[in-house]
Amino acid sequence: MTVRAARSDRPTAVAVMSHDVADLVLPHPLRTRLSQLVRLLPESRNIEPGPALEAALADAEILVSGWGCPRLTADVLAKAPRLRAVVHAAGSVKGLVSDALWERGIVVSSAADVNAGPVAAYTAALITLAARRTLTMAAGYADGWPEFATRSGADGLTVGIVGASRIGRRVIRELNRSEAAYRILVSDPHLTDEEAHRIGARRVELDELCGRSEIVSLHAPLLPETTGLIDAAMLALMPDGGALINTARGALVDTQALTRECASGRLEAYLDVTDPEPLPPEHPLAALPNVLVTPHIAGAQGSEAERLGQYAIAEIERWLAGEPLLGEVTRDALPRLA
Repeated sequence: MTVRAARSDRPTAVAVMSHDVADLVLPHPLRTRLSQLVRLLPESRNIEPGPALEAALADAEILVSGWGCPRLTADVLAKAPRLRAVVHAAGSVKGLVSDALWERGIVVSSAADVNAGPVAAYTAALITLAARRTLTMAAGYADGWPEFATRSGADGLTVGIVGASRIGRRVIRELNRSEAAYRILVSDPHLTDEEAHRIGARRVELDELCGRSEIVSLHAPLLPETTGLIDAAMLALMPDGGALINTARGALVDTQALTRECASGRLEAYLDVTDPEPLPPEHPLAALPNVLVTPHIAGAQGSEAERLGQYAIAEIERWLAGEPLLGEVTRDALPRLA
């Protein structure tokens, strides 16, 4: 995209995100491009909550937020009287927005669509590992060549997708593109049978999904009604040798119940999120050979993070042109999002 010439009437913008991701999300070429669109405060990349942040927000019309940005409470927004748009160069905005923001009529956009791609690809990779019972095979290797322990394989491994979210749907697409012959079940209270068929899956209730799926992958938002959704009863329905994958939110799962199932050796677990997060170093899940715990790395990492910045800048361009935002988040839609 061609960089626009600087305008004298450029709105002021401030970027607030953790130091360790700022250079990844907004490397120099992107900061240069952004500076053609807005008057970007030069110190904005290194602002922490406190007086410096308050000073920057005082003039900001646009906030480019990212990982590490503080929650936009009424107190924070009181220091930002000119703020009109929040463009989040990351995924979920649930930890960022507050009622005060909606009441001010501030527009919110998220790069969650960009972040969804890496999460879906990561999840599909974990499903491939789980299909081969990788953790069980690796644990047995120390004692000699282990007995072949793959799952149903090419004849039709059943994978259950909990939540037809943007990521859940992408995972279903990834699986349907795979050469493996997956049977895909999906459980989502907002999904119809016809919609499930259209995206390449069969809709079932959660208990049937858990009972029939060798691999269960979680992609539901964390809501009061989904907290502890995968509890002891649901885990008990999973077949012996099954695997649970969670790249969504840790609190979707009853951690104690999952620990018991994995400690018995009955289930494997591939967890990019946990409850609590991070797990205490002494937690049993962290030491079990049939459990893989990773530190919330499924989303955009490394060079992928630059795509978040590119998306955010494109959203600012659309906003300045008076065009609809592709990643706009509304107050009504927020509860259904991850």
